[in-house]
Amino acid sequence: MSLALDPRQRAMLQEMGVRVWLPAAAADLAAPALPAAVQAAPEAPSNAIENVATNITTTGATAQKILKTSAPPETRGTATGSGVPATDVAGLDWPALTQAIATCQACPLCIGRRTAVQAAPDAPRLADWLLVGEPPDDADEQAGAPFAGAAGQLLDNMLKALGLSRHAGSGVAAPAAQATTAAYVTPIVKCRPAQTRNPTQAELASCENYLRREVALVQPKVILALGRFAAQGLLQGSLPGLAGTPLGQLRGQIYRYQGIPVIVSYPPSYLLRSPQHKARAWVDLCQAQEALRRGG
Repeated sequence: MSLALDPRQRAMLQEMGVRVWLPAAAADLAAPALPAAVQAAPEAPSNAIENVATNITTTGATAQKILKTSAPPETRGTATGSGVPATDVAGLDWPALTQAIATCQACPLCIGRRTAVQAAPDAPRLADWLLVGEPPDDADEQAGAPFAGAAGQLLDNMLKALGLSRHAGSGVAAPAAQATTAAYVTPIVKCRPAQTRNPTQAELASCENYLRREVALVQPKVILALGRFAAQGLLQGSLPGLAGTPLGQLRGQIYRYQGIPVIVSYPPSYLLRSPQHKARAWVDLCQAQEALRRGG
């Protein structure tokens, strides 16, 4: 499949800084070869990532490895920290879920938090794309929503290059017809503790209770795990040793969460620090687009 990018989308890719050209002999061998099913990556500007995607996807392409994962049970046990049991969120609607997240004390991550970080009020409520981000940083906590600041600007440009938006324009449910161009964005955990640290596996599992309900409400057709902890939170229930696996080794494959295809990629904050990997991130987006087109 080839996406005919219009001038606006091409400009967005250029604004991302994806202007890398790599000759075949100098291509990064550490980047995994993409399967034949996703070799036809969307077109990009002639001086941008088109050559990179071609080199990666045509170098020893192999059959796609699909790792099916079984999500952990939806209802969690009593949490640590304050000892408040994890909320049974299976039947909550959007307002009730938002309130449950805002008042959650199910794990130690809530200790000292200023506010819970969850999808923005103007986030689409139906979306074909679900993007799961890393634990909130200070900018996210101040905004009360994920991907604030420069990381959010980069993410918006990446989405625009695919004709997607994470903003519905209002707080009401997006019509089903708009879901094809909508991307729902949420962090893997909803709290940033007062003492900055990485979340534990138990804390990831506790917050996954809310993620499962978000998935049920949003009804995505493809999921992007943007970062190591996002991948762990989605897949740790069925991939032993995932916590010690480098992010780069998780790329290039299709996993499953509740039957939905999951593609792992870099978080925008990392791409800001390592812009040379933006080309690989674009290939990951192409793989997700292809998985969506094929229906998983």
